Amino acid sequence: MIISHLLLVLGAAVLSAALRSFQHPLLFRLGTLGIVITSFLAGWLLGGSVFLGVALAASWLFLPWLEILTRVRRLRIPIERRLGPRTPPSRSSFPGFQEMTEEIENHGFEHLEDIGWDYEDNRHFYRVFHDPQCRTQASICLTEQHEMAFYYLTITSRTADGRVLMTWNYPFSYGLKLQPHLSTNRFPSQGPFSQMHAAHEKFLLSHKIDPAALLDPSPEETIRTMQNEMRAQIAHNIALGLLVRDGDHLIRYTLRGMFYLWFQFLRDLVRLS
Repeated sequence: MIISHLLLVLGAAVLSAALRSFQHPLLFRLGTLGIVITSFLAGWLLGGSVFLGVALAASWLFLPWLEILTRVRRLRIPIERRLGPRTPPSRSSFPGFQEMTEEIENHGFEHLEDIGWDYEDNRHFYRVFHDPQCRTQASICLTEQHEMAFYYLTITSRTADGRVLMTWNYPFSYGLKLQPHLSTNRFPSQGPFSQMHAAHEKFLLSHKIDPAALLDPSPEETIRTMQNEMRAQIAHNIALGLLVRDGDHLIRYTLRGMFYLWFQFLRDLVRLS
């Protein structure tokens, strides 16, 4: 009986992992649900207690609090993130970076500048591009935090009436609330830039955006706009109570902000975004 229970738990675990390997969102979510069910089966069949099974299954929902209470609660970040010139990452630290740049440039974008901001062991790098014909900006964004690093792409269009429409493949649920005038379109991270650009064009059409209404800023204005948008994003989250000032130059998450992060982590567990 013990062996059959063990095989059942192992089978559920393997099936869950297999479902999560698919790119289809429904199959991925079923795989996530399968992990929770596997935890319940492990506690019930192997631990001999339904209560233990429920506790193990529920632990996935509260697991993010380990990160929130040990790292996020102590996190302090600068309120002013000054963008300045940065050296591009090496091939060893960012394989495929040059190929990605060439792919974007082959799609009609011009390389504007390499910029970023740093704070302690957090480094943020942006390679910014501009397509004067489509009046659209693109960026390769690299974030390095402690020993973790990830990158994502953005394609951004701005209208004369103040709206910002952005297609991106940010790999997580975002840790701050976006401003009301900013509309985002999440794109699967595995897709090539050409497909991402096509998705952005459809995104503009869905919002009935006239290409003639898009702004066409100069390189200097583009960087200045990015800087101003970062300031406005921080101010927006302070006003909402997710962030609070900690001294003159730093900010931190409030309790409300930590709960917001928890809900965002839960969205990542089931890949709702």
